[in-house]
Amino acid sequence: MNPDPADGGALHRVNPAELAPPRGFSHAVTATGSRLVFLAGQTALDSAGRVAAHTLPDQFRTALGNLLAALAACGGTPADLARVTVYTTDVPEYRAHAAELGRIWRELAGRDYPAMAVIGAVRLWDEEARIELDGFAVLP
Repeated sequence: MNPDPADGGALHRVNPAELAPPRGFSHAVTATGSRLVFLAGQTALDSAGRVAAHTLPDQFRTALGNLLAALAACGGTPADLARVTVYTTDVPEYRAHAAELGRIWRELAGRDYPAMAVIGAVRLWDEEARIELDGFAVLP
């Protein structure tokens, strides 16, 4: 669902026809909400601070779950996400698992995609982490 800001919705996803069709992201998101939530980078850490998953898809699931838990603690939902950045230590592996990662996203966050980027990183703060997600949301 793409809330219309004129109807009180916080976000409007914009995907211009002259750009390649987006798959798993939106080209742009406009926001008219009243509260910004900046979400720190989340990896696959469990509540004890240990990396709890080892495959890239399992780490993605846990990191996304952690990001959504932080958002929920602020009163937000996945539909409130305006921007998410994915950092990975292995872009080719991320691309190889793209279909599975898309299924995980839809399962946990639905089909309202924020503006997104995937960035390759030499390493992440948590040495065992292969993926990290951060972002921001706009709450009505």
